[in-house]
This record gives sequence, structure tokens and C-alpha cells, in this order.
Amino acid sequence: MGKVLASFLTPHPPIIIPEVGKGEEKRIQKTIDAMDEVSKKISSLKPQTILIISPHGYVFRDAVCVHGMQELLGDLSYFGAHNVNMSFENNIVMAEKIIEEANSHGIRCLKADEKLSERYSLDLELDHGTIVPLYFVAKQYSKFKLVHISYGFLRFEELYRFGTIIQKVIKSLEDDVVVIASGDLSHKLTMNSPNGYTPKGKIFDERILELLGQMKVDDILGMDKGLIEEAAECGFRSILIMLGILDSINVVPRIISHEGPFGVGYGVAEFIVKDDYKNNGMEADKKMDPYVRLAKQSLEYYITRHMIIPVPEGLPEEMYNKRAGTFVSLKKGGELRGCIGTISPVRKNIAEEIIHNAVSAGTEDPRFYPVTEDELSAIVYSVDVLSKPEPVKDRSFLDPKRYGVIVKKGFRTGVLLPDLEGVDSVDEQINIALRKAGIVPNEDYELYRFEVVRHE
Repeated sequence: MGKVLASFLTPHPPIIIPEVGKGEEKRIQKTIDAMDEVSKKISSLKPQTILIISPHGYVFRDAVCVHGMQELLGDLSYFGAHNVNMSFENNIVMAEKIIEEANSHGIRCLKADEKLSERYSLDLELDHGTIVPLYFVAKQYSKFKLVHISYGFLRFEELYRFGTIIQKVIKSLEDDVVVIASGDLSHKLTMNSPNGYTPKGKIFDERILELLGQMKVDDILGMDKGLIEEAAECGFRSILIMLGILDSINVVPRIISHEGPFGVGYGVAEFIVKDDYKNNGMEADKKMDPYVRLAKQSLEYYITRHMIIPVPEGLPEEMYNKRAGTFVSLKKGGELRGCIGTISPVRKNIAEEIIHNAVSAGTEDPRFYPVTEDELSAIVYSVDVLSKPEPVKDRSFLDPKRYGVIVKKGFRTGVLLPDLEGVDSVDEQINIALRKAGIVPNEDYELYRFEVVRHE
């Protein structure tokens, strides 16, 4: 199984390359030193693949783009450095898997190949957002394949989710990966900036680096869009995809350098993976029942990330291969805090059924206010997996400890799970279900029973 070894934020000013800068690069020596440090660290990690996210590739309004050519070529001839040219082998298996998985999860992902080039008149050579960081890497280390990604102007949350999909792909393959998020910060830091000047340029640079240094992902996702736009940056979306790739991974962040003598912010940062995954609210005790753990992860992920968690790997096979109705119950201090479920399956598998019902139990149960982030540590979860309901003509076939009941009259339906505290008789069980459905006991209603496998 592949893994993410580390991730780096790097700028990409062509002037930093001696063949382009011709001495001017010395004005950003701090950035050069930081890039050399990053390159040495990558060399020590020895990744089989480097995945780079660039703002200067094939940028579409409604899609991300992954380079699909077998050989990836590029140079800096546009900047007068004709002798700075590079060639990399594409990790075509990883590239195509990312494209496939992204599209299957509703994120439009294009393959940059001859067909796309012909359709949109694209130059398939690598851009300077890729060449500049790899110029430094190649001085120290060259035994890697490359995956090249160009971000699109999708919603911030979609770019982050795209990153989580990439992480899933990496884990499904064999290569260990280093991620490079290529991007400059504000282009409006000084009066001689290429895009003009605004005092908000400095505010943006300081804010994004502060949040990255503390890995405050939610605050980054929620940054003021007006501030981001006015700063005239090109790295923010690269950062979002990178953070998605690092989702729930335990990293140690460090801001290595920041400067902007040419009016453009050049920030260099590292995110070194320590353990595999965080042992915090996003991952419960590994000894916990996997059904319960998934419910816990799902609600915590939604409340802290405002997104539905992707189906994780490592679950029991039946959670991927079988379909069933499920109920997720939440308790706090011994009292019910939410319970939502499905009598029959509506999702692709049990895992997805649990994920969505856990989120609904915590946020949509009309009897309770939505669960807050402060409450998460106090919530106790249980998951019931339901058998197929069967009609019952005689109450003697019911047992409130063994069977749950469903009552139906037209569009009105009431459900009560089995083995509930304080429900000791069939009559109590049915009457509660009738009240939930708004059915009067003397009405002619249908009665069903079901069994559950309870996970606590």
C-alpha cells in the first residue's frame, strides 16, 4: 500500500533560476536556500513518485486536469533559458486512476493528452509552475516518476475533496509519494508589484502562512474570498488540494521561509508525515467496532469539515458488498441525542448507509438541535443493521426484545427498534410506533417486524 511521505508548498518564480535571473536571483537568496532544503529533504525520503499541483498548466473553470502523456517534457525557453529543459516519466497508472476516481465521485477531471490538446489548442509541455520547483529537486534526486495536476476553478470544498480522492488512490497503489503544491502568494505586496499594490496582500500572506503553520484546515477553507481575490495569489487552490491529500494524516507543519522583494510573496513550507493517521476525533480507537467507528468518523468529519466523508478503506468486506437499512443512534450522558435510519437500503452499500445516517442523526433529527463540535467527545454511538422487514398478522409473532416493528398507513410510517430501555411489552412497542407515525390505534394499519444486528 502506497503512502504520502510529505508535502511541500513551493513558489515558482522563474527568476530564481540562475539561467533566467542572471544574478537577480540573489535578491531572493532566502527562498533559494529554502528550496535547496526542501530538495534535500525529498532526496532523503526517496519517493517513487512526486505529485505536483500547478496553477499554470491547463486550467479550466469547471474541471481539474491530469497530464496523461507517457513522457512529460518542459523547458524555460519562454524565459530565455533555452538550456533549462527537463523530462520525466509519467506515473500513468496513478494519473489514470486519479482521473477515473475523481469522475466517479462527481468531480470533473480531464486527461491532458493529444486529444485534449487538439480540442483546446493546448501546449502539452510542462509549465514553469512545475519546472521551477523540480529544477531544485532534480539537483538532489531524480529517481522518481511524476504526476502533474492542474487545478480548476471549482468550489474550494470540491478541490479539497479532490485531494481526499487522490489520497485514496495513493493508498490503493504501491508507490510512496511526495506532494508539491506549487504556488506563489500575493502578487500585490509592494508598489512595484506586477499586479499593483494593496495592503491586503501582506494580510493574505501572513494569514495563510499562520494557518498552515497550525494546520487549521477549516479556517483555510473558510478564508474570506474577497481577501483571496484582492491578494491576486496563484497558490491557494494548490494548497487546498494538498490539504485534501493530507486529510486526517498526522503531519508536522513548518514554515521555512517567506519573502517578497519583487512584490510577489514566495512562501516555502513543509508538512512532514509522522504517524500514518491522526489518533484524534477523526479516528477513534482502532479496537472499536468498525460499524460504530465509521458512524463516529462520519459525524465528526461532517461537523468539522462540512463535507461527507469518503468511504474509507479497511472496513469488513460486507460493508462494501452488502446493502441493508441501518439506524444510527447517538447518546450523550445516557440520554438520546439523535437517531435516524433507513428501513430499507437507499445507498450503494452498508458503509454509505451508515455514513449518511450518522450525519442525519447528528444534524437532522427534528427532536434535537444539531450536534455541535464541542459535544463530539461526549457522544456515544450505536449502529443497528436491519434485516428485511416481514409482514405480521398476529401480535403473538412479536417480541420487543428480539424484533423491531414498523407500522404503516398510507404515507404514514412509524418505526421502533428492538430491545429499547423501558419498552417491555408488544403493546408498548406498537403504541409508540403508532404515535410516531400519527396513526390512531383503531385505524387499519399494516404491521411488520424486523431483526437487527446491533453494534455498540
